[in-house]
Amino acid sequence: MTPKLLLLPVALLALAACNTRQAPDADTAPPEVGVVALHASDVPVHTELSGRTAAFRVSEVRPQVNGIVRKRLFEEGSTVRAGQVLYEIEPGPFEAAHEQAQAALATAQAGIASLRGKAGRFGELVKANAVSHQEHEEAQAALVQAEAGVKAAQAAVKASRINLGFTRIVAPIAGRIGRSSVTEGALVAPGQAVALATIQRIDPIYVDVVQSSLELTRLKRRVLAGDMAPASTRVGLRLEDGLPYPHAGTLKFTEVGVDAATGSVTLRAEFPNPQGLLLPGMYVRAQVEAGVERQAVLAPQRGVARNEKGEPTALVVGAGDKVELRALEARSVAGDQWVVTRGLREGDRLVVDGLQRAQPGEKVKPVLVPTPTPVPTPTPNASAD
Repeated sequence: MTPKLLLLPVALLALAACNTRQAPDADTAPPEVGVVALHASDVPVHTELSGRTAAFRVSEVRPQVNGIVRKRLFEEGSTVRAGQVLYEIEPGPFEAAHEQAQAALATAQAGIASLRGKAGRFGELVKANAVSHQEHEEAQAALVQAEAGVKAAQAAVKASRINLGFTRIVAPIAGRIGRSSVTEGALVAPGQAVALATIQRIDPIYVDVVQSSLELTRLKRRVLAGDMAPASTRVGLRLEDGLPYPHAGTLKFTEVGVDAATGSVTLRAEFPNPQGLLLPGMYVRAQVEAGVERQAVLAPQRGVARNEKGEPTALVVGAGDKVELRALEARSVAGDQWVVTRGLREGDRLVVDGLQRAQPGEKVKPVLVPTPTPVPTPTPNASAD
């Protein structure tokens, strides 16, 4: 074997040893973790409240006079207009009463003409002492009494005309009418316990929801302190089957009193209902904007954990790519993200992947995880505190 061949294995061993010393130790390389860059902005906070729908207008159709129902002039369940005739009561007795009142008025008006002439003549004769003052006063009194009788007769005519008009029962409002409680031939009377029918206007429609007075007070206190901006009046709705209602509503008012039995406050919202999808009495859930968190951070829920005390925490890659453990304050959620008001700030890199490899104080290799632009959707009010 030549000397050159003997030197070749030695050179290869030396080169391998050099490469081993130059290669980094795979066990000491910092672990990779997925992070998202956080941004601060004003975030609307929504709360989901249960409630029921209520008709925009409700009117019970009731009779104003006694009588027998002669006709029913509507279809049950149909839409009626204001002023539409719904029932006819037998008008014969009221027509006769009206004619009688008119005759009494004519009699009173006929007698007043002669009394007015007599009072005028006696006024001239008393000046010449042709009649006594007593006769003159009696003539004046008879004229005044006759004039009062005419007014009473006129009032009787008006009352009889009104009663005659009440024989045609009309719809006081426009809306959808329910079933009729009477049929032709039924005897009806004012003040009866059961209404003839009920009309409800359901476009638009009200939604009455209840909110805890404690929660309402807490939100108002935060708005007064400047932590939150006032809420808008826009309201969303979710139906009994869990699907969203296609039209947005408007918050109209909040009751000024608290229900002593439940400790809650009623809020009323108004929704358009052009297709009649909402009916009075339906159970719904309304998404009401509680306020706007000022410069809050939206943090993905998968990046938020809890410590042994149940407090929300998160791992953040800080200076020098070292992991930091942060305690958070989050009162609500928006979609799949926590609305964090304390503990995270603009530009923080939140660890969302590889949490088991990230240890506080240790160095890591952050890899930015692309996330879609968050679109906060109304979700139930929750707390991570």
